[in-house]
Amino acid sequence: MTSNKKNFSILGVFLVILIFLSFSSIVFFITDFWWFQELKRVDVFVIPLLTRILIFITVFAISSAFFLLNFLIAVRSKHPWVTVLPDSLFGQPVSLESKTLKKLGIITALVISLFFSWAVSLNWQEALRFLSATSFNLYDPVFKKDIAFYIFSLPFLSLSLDITRVIIFISLISCIIVYFLKGNLNLNSFFSKFGLSEAKKTIKINIEKSVRFHLGFLLFVFLLSNALGIYLSFFKLLINQSGTLFGAFYTDVNLKIPILGISFALMLLTSFLTLFWAVSGRALPLLIVSLFLYLFVGLVLVVVPPVFQRLIIAPNELVKETPFIKNNIDATRKAYGLDKIEEREITAEKPLTSSDIAINNLTIKNVRLWDRDPLLSTFSQIQEIRTYYEFISVDNDRYLINNEIRQIMLSPRELSSESLPNRSWINEKLTFTHGYGVAAGPVNQVTKEGLPVLFVKDLPPKSEVKELEIKKPQIYYGELTNDYVIVKTKSKEFDYPKGEENVYTNYEGKGGVVIDSFIKRLFFAIRFNSLKLFLSNDITSQSRILYYRNIKERVEKITPFLDLDQDPYAVLADGKIYWIFDAYTKSGNYPYSQPVSYKNTAVNYIRNSVKIVIDAYDGTVSFYLADKNDPIIKTYAKIFPNLFKPIEKMPKSLFSHIRYPEDIFRVQASVYATYHMDNPQIFYNKEDQWEIPIVSDGGETADTGEPMGPRHMIMKLPGEKKEEYILMLPFTPRNKDNLSAWMAARNDGERYGQLIVYRFPKQKLVFGPKQVISRINQDAEISRQISLWDQRGSQVIQGPLLVIPIEESLIYVRALYLKAQTGKIPELKRVIVAYENKIAMEETLEQALTKIFGAEITTSVKEEIKEEERRDQSQRLTELLKQAEELYNEAISSQKEGDWARYGELIRQLGEVLKTR
Repeated sequence: MTSNKKNFSILGVFLVILIFLSFSSIVFFITDFWWFQELKRVDVFVIPLLTRILIFITVFAISSAFFLLNFLIAVRSKHPWVTVLPDSLFGQPVSLESKTLKKLGIITALVISLFFSWAVSLNWQEALRFLSATSFNLYDPVFKKDIAFYIFSLPFLSLSLDITRVIIFISLISCIIVYFLKGNLNLNSFFSKFGLSEAKKTIKINIEKSVRFHLGFLLFVFLLSNALGIYLSFFKLLINQSGTLFGAFYTDVNLKIPILGISFALMLLTSFLTLFWAVSGRALPLLIVSLFLYLFVGLVLVVVPPVFQRLIIAPNELVKETPFIKNNIDATRKAYGLDKIEEREITAEKPLTSSDIAINNLTIKNVRLWDRDPLLSTFSQIQEIRTYYEFISVDNDRYLINNEIRQIMLSPRELSSESLPNRSWINEKLTFTHGYGVAAGPVNQVTKEGLPVLFVKDLPPKSEVKELEIKKPQIYYGELTNDYVIVKTKSKEFDYPKGEENVYTNYEGKGGVVIDSFIKRLFFAIRFNSLKLFLSNDITSQSRILYYRNIKERVEKITPFLDLDQDPYAVLADGKIYWIFDAYTKSGNYPYSQPVSYKNTAVNYIRNSVKIVIDAYDGTVSFYLADKNDPIIKTYAKIFPNLFKPIEKMPKSLFSHIRYPEDIFRVQASVYATYHMDNPQIFYNKEDQWEIPIVSDGGETADTGEPMGPRHMIMKLPGEKKEEYILMLPFTPRNKDNLSAWMAARNDGERYGQLIVYRFPKQKLVFGPKQVISRINQDAEISRQISLWDQRGSQVIQGPLLVIPIEESLIYVRALYLKAQTGKIPELKRVIVAYENKIAMEETLEQALTKIFGAEITTSVKEEIKEEERRDQSQRLTELLKQAEELYNEAISSQKEGDWARYGELIRQLGEVLKTR
């Protein structure tokens, strides 16, 4: 009884220590549950949790039972323990109490099972994907297995087999050690020594029958699991690299697979011979022969295929490998969605004229003169308003303005708590809680000072066009919101600055968790390590705590199985600010598909399957299925049936802003540069391989540049009747600089996601980006002007080269920005246009086009600029009149009060206002 009480006391102390050490994890777990509950995503929290628990319990039960069963069988032997290993080598047992070692063995087995089960439970996704797998209805060309087997089943089966082998191996080694120490398994050595002469040594292995059966059975199961591993290696040949290409090729199919078949048969034979030896004690020589044959075949598998490839296949490689090259081409095109690309030929015979430019007026009006980096720097200087606001990205989108599609650059004004003048807890967590509004303007319009024209600006945001009006400009969730805040408190919540005073607000959204109990306040104080949160009198039962406010972190917390695009973008819709995230499903197990490096991982299947919308005000996250044909996302939709909505349920105001994402377009373009060659012979010889042009944004032609990035633009595709929003990227022949083709992804309506490649005739020279940049740099007038600016204490910034398709030709446009060394505001000063052998640099795009095409290019862009100037003048006049009226009223008031000094000063200020023009 005393012993039991002691054991219970030790167990109690252990549990108290365990709870104390894991209390922080418990707090995080519970507060995360509250967060999922607030988002109405409890199922997304519970399903992975229950799966992990089930996996943990299952693996722990199986592994611990297997470990303990084998350990207890081993220690049940009546042989005494031997404690001195040198003595045990001679079979001289020494008595030892076995209870302590039994307890030690049991504890060790349970601890190993505990950590082992925890590690395995981290792979919950593999288990759920296996159980909910969706068929691809596509089959590999060798084993005729559905692609779903390689994507969903093979990883799970390999993981399960690895787990099984580790459990069996640990048990086998443990039992061998126990039997050896107990004397059931020993070496009897007899030495005969004759003085200093050589010793004659005879070694004999003694194994008891029960020990032989136990160890033999464990070895049988282990060898059987190895045989299953060999069987799975058949299929792994199709998802591994074979030479320069991916998949099983001639040597793999015709030599490695037969050898693996022999190896598999020998391993099965060896395993069953092991079982027969364990039961009967006979056939040991046959077992040894079988094992040596298996090892010999393994050696053949390593040595023979490379020799066969070099001597037999290499001399006639194209003929032998043609069917397998075809497999690689077909699988790669399907895996990256390239099999549905439409190819169109461009004759490029008709030269562009001024009338062609006029016909494509809307394309010209949307040429993206303002690039992200210069515009971001400009926004930061003229629209941040206060030091604690920050623009961290500029997003490119299209809006229907005055019934005309226009390309708009938009940047949210986020709050940077690190830049607050007084970084107190109240300021950071209760007062300054959100960003405010956006700066937005057309991509091509410039003021007389070289600054961007703004359709939305200032605080509170003023919109020049009704389509960009904002009714809820507060940004509580964004790219810069990395800390928690508390809203609906007694403390005033800062909204935006207004003159010498500030405007305050109260949060009206449903975001965040309500702190309506003592336990919640306590847990949040512990989670965020803040005693002030626990003691503050400003926090009430109506207060809400907003955390996981960074949109990337927020989405990844809900859907860790989705890969997110690197560029979320802000959208104005229904008077509110939303964020749109593109999410991908991907795999590296698509048979025969050639992998590429994507975010430092090897990927050979990718789909933009999900569009994610985050409300910047209340943090609501909605997931929409963008690719219903993707089996991977269909599998996750089975796992989480309430998570995804059909894309048709996305509000129309948001649906009109979805766009083809740049990340997947880059991947597809890089793969298509090689895999547009669908003829195995042409592919083998790389006769028509393309590449993405390498250019430098600084305008140099050295190979130190980077591949061109895709650009969203508004244009009328060749052969189409209407302008549309596209994503475009050009191609050049490998190791050549002339243009060979360009790829476009369509973004609008039912045509969303369609990929088109326009190919130029091979016999005609079409200048590529690198050649155009070289010609621009060699132009005497342009070079002289740039040198002149650089000598006057200014820095010239050359924007990226824009490739603008018009009709069946291309024009190139590059903007030049000027920034004073003492200032930070880049001003757009010149626009360079290149077409065929002509280059022009002028103050505006229209002037440059006019110089090249010989007639004045009239577009409504000029008229819009003039109209914008008229609006600015009218607005300025209104402001001056209002200011004059205020000064006059104050002067009259001062006169009545007899404050003549104040009266004189106000009259002086009034005179200055009236002189302003």
